[in-house]
Amino acid sequence: MPTCRTPQLAGIAAILAVGLVTGLPGPADASSSPATRVVRPGESIQKAVDAARPGDTVQILAGTYRESVLVTTSKLTLRGAGESTVISPPKTPATGATTGNACARAGHGLCVTGTAEHPVTEVRIEALTVAGSTKNGINAFGTDRMTVRAVLAKDNGQQGISQEQSTRAELRGNEARGNGQAGIFVANVAEGKVPPVETRGTVIGENRLSDNRFGVVVRRVRGLSVQSNVISGNCGGVFVVGDEGVPRVGALTVRENVVRANNKFCPATPRLDVVQGIGILLTGAEDTVVTGNRVEKNVGKSSMSGGVVLFHSYVGAPNSKITVTDNSLCGNGPADLADRDTGTGNSFARNECRVSESADKC
Repeated sequence: MPTCRTPQLAGIAAILAVGLVTGLPGPADASSSPATRVVRPGESIQKAVDAARPGDTVQILAGTYRESVLVTTSKLTLRGAGESTVISPPKTPATGATTGNACARAGHGLCVTGTAEHPVTEVRIEALTVAGSTKNGINAFGTDRMTVRAVLAKDNGQQGISQEQSTRAELRGNEARGNGQAGIFVANVAEGKVPPVETRGTVIGENRLSDNRFGVVVRRVRGLSVQSNVISGNCGGVFVVGDEGVPRVGALTVRENVVRANNKFCPATPRLDVVQGIGILLTGAEDTVVTGNRVEKNVGKSSMSGGVVLFHSYVGAPNSKITVTDNSLCGNGPADLADRDTGTGNSFARNECRVSESADKC
Protein backbone atom coordinates (compact mmCIF):
# COMPACT_ATOMS: atom_id res chain seq x y z
CA MET A 1 0.00 0.00 0.00
CA PRO A 2 1.39 3.45 -0.83
CA THR A 3 2.69 5.40 2.12
CA CYS A 4 1.07 8.75 2.86
CA ARG A 5 3.30 11.72 3.46
CA THR A 6 3.29 12.95 7.03
CA PRO A 7 1.13 16.09 7.28
CA GLN A 8 2.74 19.25 8.54
CA LEU A 9 0.84 19.28 11.81
CA ALA A 10 3.52 20.67 14.09
CA GLY A 11 3.20 24.26 12.95
CA ILE A 12 -0.59 24.19 13.10
CA ALA A 13 -0.57 22.53 16.52
CA ALA A 14 1.89 25.09 17.85
CA ILE A 15 -0.29 27.97 16.68
CA LEU A 16 -3.36 26.40 18.25
CA ALA A 17 -1.54 25.71 21.50
CA VAL A 18 -0.53 29.36 21.73
CA GLY A 19 -4.14 30.37 21.13
CA LEU A 20 -5.34 28.13 23.94
CA VAL A 21 -2.83 29.46 26.43
CA THR A 22 -1.40 32.86 25.60
CA GLY A 23 -3.11 34.23 22.49
CA LEU A 24 -5.59 36.41 24.35
CA PRO A 25 -5.45 39.94 25.69
CA GLY A 26 -4.96 40.37 29.39
CA PRO A 27 -7.69 41.42 31.84
CA ALA A 28 -9.46 44.57 30.77
CA ASP A 29 -8.09 47.83 32.10
CA ALA A 30 -10.67 49.85 34.05
CA SER A 31 -9.79 52.92 32.03
CA SER A 32 -10.71 51.25 28.72
CA SER A 33 -13.89 49.37 29.62
CA PRO A 34 -16.92 50.08 31.80
CA ALA A 35 -16.12 47.42 34.43
CA THR A 36 -14.17 44.26 35.10
CA ARG A 37 -15.92 41.91 37.52
CA VAL A 38 -13.58 39.31 39.02
CA VAL A 39 -15.00 35.92 40.03
CA ARG A 40 -13.00 33.78 42.46
CA PRO A 41 -13.39 30.08 43.31
CA GLY A 42 -16.43 29.63 45.51
CA GLU A 43 -18.17 32.66 44.02
CA SER A 44 -20.96 32.64 41.41
CA ILE A 45 -20.22 33.40 37.77
CA GLN A 46 -23.95 33.84 37.20
CA LYS A 47 -24.16 36.52 39.88
CA ALA A 48 -21.40 38.50 38.14
CA VAL A 49 -23.06 38.03 34.73
CA ASP A 50 -26.41 39.20 36.08
CA ALA A 51 -24.79 42.35 37.48
CA ALA A 52 -22.85 43.12 34.29
CA ARG A 53 -23.78 45.71 31.70
CA PRO A 54 -22.90 45.83 27.99
CA GLY A 55 -19.16 46.33 27.61
CA ASP A 56 -18.24 44.71 30.94
CA THR A 57 -15.75 41.88 31.35
CA VAL A 58 -16.34 39.00 33.74
CA GLN A 59 -12.85 37.74 34.64
CA ILE A 60 -13.04 34.21 36.04
CA LEU A 61 -10.01 33.06 38.01
CA ALA A 62 -8.65 29.51 37.90
CA GLY A 63 -10.85 26.98 39.66
CA THR A 64 -13.85 24.72 39.15
CA TYR A 65 -17.25 26.39 39.08
CA ARG A 66 -20.13 23.97 39.42
CA GLU A 67 -22.96 25.85 37.78
CA SER A 68 -24.60 26.59 34.45
CA VAL A 69 -24.19 30.14 33.20
CA LEU A 70 -26.82 32.01 31.17
CA VAL A 71 -25.81 35.14 29.22
CA THR A 72 -28.49 37.42 27.75
CA THR A 73 -26.50 40.69 27.81
CA SER A 74 -24.86 41.98 24.62
CA LYS A 75 -21.22 43.08 24.38
CA LEU A 76 -20.22 41.04 27.43
CA THR A 77 -16.86 39.23 27.72
CA LEU A 78 -16.40 36.08 29.82
CA ARG A 79 -12.69 35.41 30.18
CA GLY A 80 -11.09 32.62 32.17
CA ALA A 81 -7.49 31.94 33.09
CA GLY A 82 -7.08 29.16 30.50
CA GLU A 83 -8.00 25.49 30.81
CA SER A 84 -7.76 25.72 34.61
CA THR A 85 -10.97 27.75 34.69
CA VAL A 86 -13.60 25.00 34.52
CA ILE A 87 -17.38 25.27 34.28
CA SER A 88 -19.04 21.93 35.01
CA PRO A 89 -22.38 20.69 36.38
CA PRO A 90 -23.08 20.62 40.11
CA LYS A 91 -22.09 17.42 41.88
CA THR A 92 -25.78 16.87 42.57
CA PRO A 93 -27.58 17.52 39.26
CA ALA A 94 -30.71 19.60 39.24
CA THR A 95 -33.77 17.33 39.16
CA GLY A 96 -36.81 19.58 39.08
CA ALA A 97 -38.03 21.43 36.02
CA THR A 98 -38.01 24.63 38.06
CA THR A 99 -34.50 24.18 39.48
CA GLY A 100 -31.73 26.46 38.23
CA ASN A 101 -31.73 28.84 35.28
CA ALA A 102 -32.91 27.94 31.78
CA CYS A 103 -29.40 26.85 30.78
CA ALA A 104 -29.16 24.42 33.70
CA ARG A 105 -32.65 23.04 33.09
CA ALA A 106 -31.72 22.34 29.46
CA GLY A 107 -28.58 20.47 30.54
CA HIS A 108 -26.05 22.89 29.01
CA GLY A 109 -22.91 24.33 30.58
CA LEU A 110 -22.80 27.89 29.25
CA CYS A 111 -25.61 29.48 27.24
CA VAL A 112 -25.78 32.69 25.22
CA THR A 113 -29.43 33.23 24.39
CA GLY A 114 -31.27 35.77 22.28
CA THR A 115 -33.85 35.46 19.53
CA ALA A 116 -33.67 35.62 15.77
CA GLU A 117 -35.48 38.97 15.90
CA HIS A 118 -33.48 40.36 18.84
CA PRO A 119 -30.07 38.67 18.91
CA VAL A 120 -27.55 38.97 21.69
CA THR A 121 -24.60 40.71 20.03
CA GLU A 122 -20.81 40.72 20.34
CA VAL A 123 -20.47 38.33 23.27
CA ARG A 124 -16.95 36.95 23.75
CA ILE A 125 -16.12 33.69 25.54
CA GLU A 126 -12.40 33.15 26.03
CA ALA A 127 -9.85 30.93 27.75
CA LEU A 128 -11.89 28.50 29.82
CA THR A 129 -13.10 24.89 29.94
CA VAL A 130 -16.70 23.67 29.72
CA ALA A 131 -16.93 20.01 30.67
CA GLY A 132 -19.31 17.25 31.64
CA SER A 133 -22.69 18.75 30.75
CA THR A 134 -25.43 16.30 29.82
CA LYS A 135 -26.11 18.24 26.61
CA ASN A 136 -23.97 21.03 25.10
CA GLY A 137 -20.86 22.58 26.60
CA ILE A 138 -21.56 25.98 25.01
CA ASN A 139 -25.05 26.50 23.62
CA ALA A 140 -25.71 29.68 21.64
CA PHE A 141 -29.05 30.61 20.12
CA GLY A 142 -29.99 33.91 18.49
CA THR A 143 -26.56 35.57 18.55
CA ASP A 144 -24.70 37.94 16.24
CA ARG A 145 -20.92 38.47 16.07
CA MET A 146 -20.26 36.04 18.91
CA THR A 147 -16.64 34.99 19.44
CA VAL A 148 -15.56 31.75 21.10
CA ARG A 149 -11.80 31.49 21.41
CA ALA A 150 -9.31 29.36 23.33
CA VAL A 151 -12.09 27.27 24.88
CA LEU A 152 -11.74 23.59 25.75
CA ALA A 153 -15.09 21.79 25.40
CA LYS A 154 -14.77 18.21 26.60
CA ASP A 155 -16.85 15.25 27.68
CA ASN A 156 -20.24 16.87 27.08
CA GLY A 157 -23.18 14.63 26.26
CA GLN A 158 -24.05 16.22 22.93
CA GLN A 159 -22.22 19.11 21.23
CA GLY A 160 -19.01 20.66 22.49
CA ILE A 161 -19.76 24.11 21.01
CA SER A 162 -23.17 24.65 19.42
CA GLN A 163 -24.75 27.60 17.62
CA GLU A 164 -28.26 27.84 16.19
CA GLN A 165 -29.97 30.72 14.37
CA SER A 166 -26.85 32.84 14.76
CA THR A 167 -24.85 35.07 12.42
CA ARG A 168 -21.29 36.32 11.90
CA ALA A 169 -19.74 34.08 14.56
CA GLU A 170 -16.03 33.41 15.01
CA LEU A 171 -15.26 30.03 16.53
CA ARG A 172 -11.46 30.02 16.47
CA GLY A 173 -8.57 28.36 18.23
CA ASN A 174 -10.69 26.06 20.41
CA GLU A 175 -10.33 22.41 21.31
CA ALA A 176 -13.26 20.01 21.49
CA ARG A 177 -12.77 16.39 22.49
CA GLY A 178 -14.76 13.50 23.86
CA ASN A 179 -18.19 15.00 23.14
CA GLY A 180 -21.14 12.73 22.39
CA GLN A 181 -22.04 14.40 19.10
CA ALA A 182 -20.08 17.15 17.29
CA GLY A 183 -17.06 19.00 18.55
CA ILE A 184 -18.50 22.08 16.80
CA PHE A 185 -22.10 22.22 15.55
CA VAL A 186 -23.57 25.13 13.58
CA ALA A 187 -27.17 24.95 12.35
CA ASN A 188 -30.34 26.87 11.75
CA VAL A 189 -32.07 24.62 14.27
CA ALA A 190 -30.99 21.19 15.44
CA GLU A 191 -34.42 19.63 14.97
CA GLY A 192 -37.26 20.22 12.53
CA LYS A 193 -37.32 21.00 8.82
CA VAL A 194 -36.65 24.68 8.25
CA PRO A 195 -34.92 26.60 5.44
CA PRO A 196 -31.20 27.25 5.91
CA VAL A 197 -30.21 30.41 7.75
CA GLU A 198 -27.68 32.80 6.17
CA THR A 199 -24.82 33.02 8.67
CA ARG A 200 -23.31 36.07 6.92
CA GLY A 201 -19.75 34.82 7.17
CA THR A 202 -19.45 32.61 10.25
CA VAL A 203 -15.97 31.09 10.54
CA ILE A 204 -15.04 27.77 12.14
CA GLY A 205 -11.27 28.06 12.09
CA GLU A 206 -8.03 26.82 13.62
CA ASN A 207 -9.72 24.42 16.05
CA ARG A 208 -8.56 21.00 17.25
CA LEU A 209 -11.37 18.45 17.19
CA SER A 210 -10.83 14.86 18.32
CA ASP A 211 -12.55 11.86 19.88
CA ASN A 212 -16.07 13.15 19.17
CA ARG A 213 -18.77 11.45 17.12
CA PHE A 214 -18.24 14.17 14.48
CA GLY A 215 -15.54 16.80 14.26
CA VAL A 216 -17.66 19.54 12.62
CA VAL A 217 -21.32 19.44 11.61
CA VAL A 218 -22.73 22.23 9.45
CA ARG A 219 -26.48 21.81 9.05
CA ARG A 220 -29.14 23.94 7.36
CA VAL A 221 -26.92 27.03 7.02
CA ARG A 222 -25.39 29.10 4.23
CA GLY A 223 -22.47 31.50 3.94
CA LEU A 224 -19.98 29.78 6.24
CA SER A 225 -16.30 28.74 6.17
CA VAL A 226 -14.66 25.71 7.78
CA GLN A 227 -10.95 26.41 7.53
CA SER A 228 -7.54 25.45 8.93
CA ASN A 229 -8.83 23.00 11.53
CA VAL A 230 -7.09 19.80 12.68
CA ILE A 231 -9.77 17.09 12.80
CA SER A 232 -8.67 13.60 13.85
CA GLY A 233 -9.73 10.55 15.81
CA ASN A 234 -13.48 11.15 15.51
CA CYS A 235 -15.96 8.76 13.92
CA GLY A 236 -16.41 11.31 11.13
CA GLY A 237 -14.56 14.49 10.25
CA VAL A 238 -16.60 17.22 8.50
CA PHE A 239 -20.32 16.79 7.75
CA VAL A 240 -22.14 19.31 5.54
CA VAL A 241 -25.80 18.34 5.84
CA GLY A 242 -28.77 19.66 3.90
CA ASP A 243 -32.25 18.54 2.97
CA GLU A 244 -34.99 19.46 0.53
CA GLY A 245 -35.44 22.94 2.02
CA VAL A 246 -35.16 26.00 -0.27
CA PRO A 247 -32.79 27.73 -0.50
CA ARG A 248 -30.49 24.77 -0.15
CA VAL A 249 -27.60 24.40 2.27
CA GLY A 250 -24.65 25.91 0.44
CA ALA A 251 -22.47 28.90 -0.37
CA LEU A 252 -19.94 27.19 1.89
CA THR A 253 -16.17 26.70 1.82
CA VAL A 254 -14.27 23.80 3.42
CA ARG A 255 -10.60 24.62 2.98
CA GLU A 256 -7.08 23.95 4.24
CA ASN A 257 -8.11 21.53 6.97
CA VAL A 258 -6.15 18.47 8.10
CA VAL A 259 -8.69 15.63 8.32
CA ARG A 260 -6.92 12.50 9.45
CA ALA A 261 -7.81 9.00 10.72
CA ASN A 262 -11.38 9.64 11.82
CA ASN A 263 -11.86 5.94 12.34
CA LYS A 264 -13.69 5.54 15.64
CA PHE A 265 -16.77 3.35 15.34
CA CYS A 266 -20.12 4.95 16.14
CA PRO A 267 -23.15 2.66 15.79
CA ALA A 268 -26.12 3.38 13.58
CA THR A 269 -29.08 5.38 14.84
CA PRO A 270 -32.66 5.46 13.54
CA ARG A 271 -31.64 8.47 11.42
CA LEU A 272 -28.11 7.60 10.32
CA ASP A 273 -25.98 4.66 9.24
CA VAL A 274 -22.87 3.57 11.11
CA VAL A 275 -20.34 6.40 11.24
CA GLN A 276 -16.69 5.39 10.78
CA GLY A 277 -13.79 6.38 8.56
CA ILE A 278 -15.38 9.50 7.08
CA GLY A 279 -13.22 12.46 6.13
CA ILE A 280 -15.38 15.16 4.51
CA LEU A 281 -18.99 14.29 3.65
CA LEU A 282 -21.49 16.42 1.74
CA THR A 283 -25.15 15.49 1.53
CA GLY A 284 -28.00 17.62 0.21
CA ALA A 285 -25.74 20.66 -0.39
CA GLU A 286 -25.11 23.06 -3.26
CA ASP A 287 -22.58 25.71 -4.34
CA THR A 288 -19.92 24.43 -1.95
CA VAL A 289 -16.15 24.42 -2.49
CA VAL A 290 -13.87 21.81 -0.90
CA THR A 291 -10.30 22.89 -1.52
CA GLY A 292 -6.76 22.72 -0.21
CA ASN A 293 -7.51 20.08 2.43
CA ARG A 294 -5.22 17.25 3.49
CA VAL A 295 -7.42 14.19 3.96
CA GLU A 296 -5.77 10.92 4.87
CA LYS A 297 -6.23 7.51 6.49
CA ASN A 298 -9.98 7.79 7.02
CA VAL A 299 -11.00 4.15 6.64
CA GLY A 300 -14.24 2.39 7.53
CA LYS A 301 -17.07 0.13 6.40
CA SER A 302 -19.89 2.65 6.58
CA SER A 303 -21.84 3.49 3.43
CA MET A 304 -20.36 6.98 3.90
CA SER A 305 -16.71 5.98 4.48
CA GLY A 306 -13.94 7.58 2.44
CA GLY A 307 -11.86 10.71 2.03
CA VAL A 308 -14.17 13.25 0.34
CA VAL A 309 -17.60 11.75 -0.29
CA LEU A 310 -20.69 13.12 -2.00
CA PHE A 311 -23.55 11.13 -0.52
CA HIS A 312 -27.25 10.94 -1.28
CA SER A 313 -29.53 12.70 1.17
CA TYR A 314 -31.83 10.45 3.17
CA VAL A 315 -34.72 12.72 2.15
CA GLY A 316 -33.80 12.60 -1.54
CA ALA A 317 -32.10 15.99 -1.98
CA PRO A 318 -29.01 15.54 -4.21
CA ASN A 319 -25.80 17.54 -4.03
CA SER A 320 -25.37 20.02 -6.87
CA LYS A 321 -22.62 22.35 -8.04
CA ILE A 322 -20.07 20.99 -5.57
CA THR A 323 -16.42 21.77 -6.47
CA VAL A 324 -13.74 19.46 -5.05
CA THR A 325 -10.35 20.80 -6.10
CA ASP A 326 -6.67 20.96 -5.13
CA ASN A 327 -6.98 18.57 -2.20
CA SER A 328 -4.31 16.08 -1.14
CA LEU A 329 -5.77 12.67 -0.29
CA CYS A 330 -4.08 9.42 0.67
CA GLY A 331 -4.88 6.13 2.33
CA ASN A 332 -8.64 6.66 2.67
CA GLY A 333 -10.88 3.65 2.32
CA PRO A 334 -12.65 2.44 0.39
CA ALA A 335 -11.68 5.47 -1.71
CA ASP A 336 -10.00 8.86 -1.49
CA LEU A 337 -12.74 10.43 -3.62
CA ALA A 338 -16.27 9.13 -4.07
CA ASP A 339 -19.41 10.48 -5.73
CA ARG A 340 -22.23 8.25 -4.43
CA ASP A 341 -24.93 10.73 -5.30
CA THR A 342 -27.17 11.41 -8.30
CA GLY A 343 -26.71 15.20 -8.38
CA THR A 344 -25.52 17.21 -11.35
CA GLY A 345 -22.94 19.92 -11.89
CA ASN A 346 -20.45 18.48 -9.39
CA SER A 347 -16.78 18.66 -10.38
CA PHE A 348 -13.45 17.18 -9.25
CA ALA A 349 -10.20 18.76 -10.45
CA ARG A 350 -6.48 18.78 -9.64
CA ASN A 351 -6.79 16.56 -6.59
CA GLU A 352 -3.76 14.51 -5.57
CA CYS A 353 -5.20 11.11 -4.73
CA ARG A 354 -4.63 7.39 -5.32
CA VAL A 355 -7.98 5.67 -5.25
CA SER A 356 -11.13 7.11 -6.77
CA GLU A 357 -14.45 5.39 -7.36
CA SER A 358 -14.42 6.96 -10.80
CA ALA A 359 -11.30 7.10 -12.96
CA ASP A 360 -11.65 10.80 -13.72
CA LYS A 361 -11.83 12.04 -10.11
CA CYS A 362 -8.07 12.14 -9.32
